[in-house]
Amino acid sequence: MNAVDRLNVLKTYKLYVGGKFPRSESGRVYEVTAKTSAAGAAGKGKWLANAPLSSRKDARDAVVAARKAFGGWSGATAYNRGQVLYRVAEMLEGRREQFTREVADAEGLSKSKAAAVVDATIDRWVWYAGWTDKIAQVVGGGNPVAGPFFNLSSPEPTGVVAVVAPQESSFLGLVSVLAPVIATGNTAVVVASEKSPLPALSLAEVLATSDVPGGVVNVLSGRTAEIATPLAAHQDVNAIDLAGADEALAKELEIAAADNLKRVLRPQPVDYSETPGIDRLTAFLETKTVWHPTGSLGASGSSY
Repeated sequence: MNAVDRLNVLKTYKLYVGGKFPRSESGRVYEVTAKTSAAGAAGKGKWLANAPLSSRKDARDAVVAARKAFGGWSGATAYNRGQVLYRVAEMLEGRREQFTREVADAEGLSKSKAAAVVDATIDRWVWYAGWTDKIAQVVGGGNPVAGPFFNLSSPEPTGVVAVVAPQESSFLGLVSVLAPVIATGNTAVVVASEKSPLPALSLAEVLATSDVPGGVVNVLSGRTAEIATPLAAHQDVNAIDLAGADEALAKELEIAAADNLKRVLRPQPVDYSETPGIDRLTAFLETKTVWHPTGSLGASGSSY
C-alpha cells in the first residue's frame, strides 16, 4: 500500500485522573483549533482535536485521586521527589519534537520559537527538581529561643492543590505553576488552558510513563469556570492557584474558597520566561514548629 492510500491515525485526547486516562463521564468533547500568529488570540485556525469537556463529577473524581495519593507522595523523601521530577524532564527531552509541534499550534508560534519554549519548559522541570531537597534549609531551621529548648521549624506540604493553569502560556506557564506544587510534596488537580489544552493533556502521558505516582497530578480540560468552581468550593481541596483565572472568575473562586479557609494564590502578571524565585515553592507550604527540652548534662548545668 502506498503512503498516500492510508488514513492518518488521529490522536484521541483524554483526561488524566488517578494515573488513568478516562473520557469525561459526561461524554462531552469540544473542538480545539490552532492559533495562528496572523489572526492572534481571536483567530480560529485549523482543527487539531476534540478535547474532553470535563464535568463537575470529573473534578470531584480528580480530588479523590489526589487525596489518595497525598500520603505516599508527601511522605517520600525530598531527594526522591527530585529524582522523579528529573525523570519527567528526561521524558520530555525524548518527546521534544512532539511538544514543539503542539506548542506551535497552541500559541501561534514559529517552529523555532516553539522549540525555545519547550527547551525552557524542560529546564524549568530540572530547576524545580533541584529545589526539592533544598527548600527546607531556606525556609526552615533552628530558631534561637530563650531557655533549655530546641526549637525547630520545618516546612510541610499543604495538601491537595487545585491549579488553574495559565490560559496563554499553555506549556511553559503550565509547568511553572504545576512543578513547584508537586516538588514540595503536594498533589495537584490541574485545570488546563481552555483554548489550548493539548500540551497539558500530552504532558499527562509523560507523567504516566515516568515515576510520578498515579493521582499526584490529575489533568482536566474543558471550560475553566465550570471545572474550577466546584474545585474552589470542594471541602477536601486545601489550596488553589488562580494563575489562569480572569479578574471576575478569580473573585468568584476566592469567595468559594473561603468556605473552608483554603490558601489562595491570586493571579498576577508573570513573565514565565524569566527564572522563577521560590515564591511558588513556599506558596503551598505550612510551617511546623517543634519545641523539645535539651536536658541537663550534670551538676555543671551544661546542656546539649
